[in-house]
Amino acid sequence: VQLQACGGGLVQAGDSLRLSCTASGRIFNTYALGWFRQAPGKEREFAAGISWSDGNTWYAGSVKGRFTISRDNAKNTIYLQMNTLKPEDTAVYYCAADRTYSRLAPPRRTHEYNYWGQGTLVTVSS
Repeated sequence: VQLQACGGGLVQAGDSLRLSCTASGRIFNTYALGWFRQAPGKEREFAAGISWSDGNTWYAGSVKGRFTISRDNAKNTIYLQMNTLKPEDTAVYYCAADRTYSRLAPPRRTHEYNYWGQGTLVTVSS
């Protein structure tokens, strides 16, 4: 599975932005897909995840209520709608796929994900 993320850019605080991530190759119902982000000088951190089968979602506390992850199974694509952006949201955003999703323990850690996209830069100015 190869993942291609796009949609990043330069925006002002309070603006919205939507990221997309399209997968080439088969995405099975056992998969979960997620968005991570990495700010300069910081570790990569989880932002949002979604199960491919039933659309169950989970979020990091820092983005909950502002970001929405969604999927389009027909297009093999997930999205991250980011609203009310803050300067601290500035980061390279990566999409990733986990082959073995468990509803009991939705994946939030980088090592749980098997495939990664190349990242797209989001810069939020104050």
